[in-house]
Amino acid sequence: MKILKIDQAYPQDFMRVFHHIANLFFEDTKLAKKDMVPNLVAHFEHHTNKDYTVFAEGTLQAEGQIFQSHFEQTYDLEGTEREQRIRVKRALSHILLDTLEQLTGIHQQWGILTGIRPTKLYHKYRKADLSDEEIYHKLATEFRLSDDKISLLKRIVKTQLHTIPDLDIVGNEVSIYIGIPFCPTKCAYCTFPAYAIQSNRKQGRVATFLDGLHIEIEKMGKWLTEHDMKITSVYFGGGTPTSIEADEMDALYQKMFESFPHTESIRELTVEAGRPDTITPEKLAVLKKWGIDRISVNPQSYTDETLKAIGRHHTVQETIDKFWMARKAGMNNINMDLIIGLPNEGIAEFEHSLNETAKMMPESLTVHTLSFKRASEMTHNKEKYKVADRKTAEAMMHRAHEWTAEHGYKPYYLYRQKNILGNLENIGYSLPGEESIYNIVIMEEVQTIIGLGCGASTKLVDAKTGKISQYHNPKEPVQYIMTFEEAIQKKIEALNELYGFKVSK
Repeated sequence: MKILKIDQAYPQDFMRVFHHIANLFFEDTKLAKKDMVPNLVAHFEHHTNKDYTVFAEGTLQAEGQIFQSHFEQTYDLEGTEREQRIRVKRALSHILLDTLEQLTGIHQQWGILTGIRPTKLYHKYRKADLSDEEIYHKLATEFRLSDDKISLLKRIVKTQLHTIPDLDIVGNEVSIYIGIPFCPTKCAYCTFPAYAIQSNRKQGRVATFLDGLHIEIEKMGKWLTEHDMKITSVYFGGGTPTSIEADEMDALYQKMFESFPHTESIRELTVEAGRPDTITPEKLAVLKKWGIDRISVNPQSYTDETLKAIGRHHTVQETIDKFWMARKAGMNNINMDLIIGLPNEGIAEFEHSLNETAKMMPESLTVHTLSFKRASEMTHNKEKYKVADRKTAEAMMHRAHEWTAEHGYKPYYLYRQKNILGNLENIGYSLPGEESIYNIVIMEEVQTIIGLGCGASTKLVDAKTGKISQYHNPKEPVQYIMTFEEAIQKKIEALNELYGFKVSK
């Protein structure tokens, strides 16, 4: 563990960024408090000239050495007080990043970016009418991104605009997320709302939850109809939405089609069937009945020992069998997920997973990098799980880039997470024309996503200002069952405020 001392007082948001940057280099970093002895000490100086040039310099003391850095950036305008503050924070971030790179010999290809959605930054500059060359310059100089990462962002943005030509005005519509909080078991790396379905079914919670969800869909459908709202996409997530029985799925989809307006113009319907052990011919028949052919069948790994270690109760062969079962049942757009850095997996195991994927050629492949989420079992018991080091993780991600290009896949969305292995990223690849609209709109935050069900988050996006606010449904089934009616009302009030709709008395 490293203890970082910043030897001057800075606002909390500055300190938070410094902490995030330090964590890019060391597994666990703490900001020094009075009683702590630091092993990293940073000092910064900065000023801004009349020509709007921000100058910053600083040092990092570590391991008996002093590392120095200098940064300057000229801006065209004076900027608001908030913009000036951001410029200073960015400059000091450069200093800290550079000195830590000198100390460790580790080069951070994402530069000073620690946020989740780097593609949003590219879109921001694109919408400000900057050319690709101007965007490249800003990302390289102001944020220190590598050529490879800038090129990746450019390719993704190009694909997104091809997939959704009206991306910049799709905020006039909404998308819907419906959360089903049940799984056969909970995976060791998971922090999503996922509760063992059998124990909850015995206690009557599954049926009661679904009763509440039907009411929520009906009331939200009434609001959407009253205001003539168009729906871009509907995404059933969780948990594992195919954990419930075929007749329960059938009733749920019927309620959705009866309640939502303009269902004929919904561009995309997706149901996560991520756990192969939940897929049956009866459930596939229900999906086909309602015109849903976009699903996920997620292996995560093609090594049985890994699946056991992370708490997944299906086998590799079951994944393969269920994929072909879904394909024969008419599922024409199947996504598969692989995770880089799972316990005891290295380059050889990942190569094996890619080779198995090549035999099926799903329409899309999402390559995740393992993230140590605070609430996961894996994070709480790290000593039990031996995972890949940074260099191995980077090599695996590089191989994913190569393999997808070799097999005709293109990257179309990307997001990052805190505490992600090797400071890498999660990338969604697809064959041309098979991109997920929902994944794009939620990652780029270009429209309101209305969340229904357990653990669902409603993301309220003001299409004019870009301001984003959120409303969260309860995560636990018991809490949802007790409070869903109150949650519906609060959500409708928030939507009315967002769109300026008057409430009739």
